[in-house]
Amino acid sequence: MKVLLGVSNHHFHLTEEDYKILFGDTPIEIKKELVQKGQYASNLTATIKTEKGIIENVRLLTPLRKYTQVEISKTDAYRLGIDPPVRDSGDLRDAAMVEIVGTHGYIKKECAILATRHIHMTKEDQKKLNLEGKTEVQVQFDGEKGATLDHVQLKVDPSYTLELHLDTDDANALLLKTGDYGTIK
Repeated sequence: MKVLLGVSNHHFHLTEEDYKILFGDTPIEIKKELVQKGQYASNLTATIKTEKGIIENVRLLTPLRKYTQVEISKTDAYRLGIDPPVRDSGDLRDAAMVEIVGTHGYIKKECAILATRHIHMTKEDQKKLNLEGKTEVQVQFDGEKGATLDHVQLKVDPSYTLELHLDTDDANALLLKTGDYGTIK
């Protein structure tokens, strides 16, 4: 079964409290609607800093969440001089320390992770794809640098739209872009 690819560039999520510290009363405007219903790339960006590096213009994804999290690629981690763990969104166990600098202030937290490769789907998608009871799959990509990716996590929720998320490192290694398709194995 084919699955649509969405390549995920570095970005961050904020709690309401951290949002106010970074951006004050600045209203959040939607820059772009994402494939996942109710998820948006906002108009706001921040700078991610460590003692060893900096990445500017990192986009805030909304809506606000119950946790603050920075999702980066391994290449970004090298640039920042940190070694964040591979984690599901919201699992900040052993997350790397970074500083997030907004227009009104900054916060310093252990919140940087490398996001797992994952596929958003509903229970109906899971049943239709014969994936009931599974928590991870392989996804095959054809093309000049085709490969099979292991350990692709399944994220199941009634609000999800069927879509595979890879970070920029995985996508670039296979010459993939948003809108390409892989085959679930």
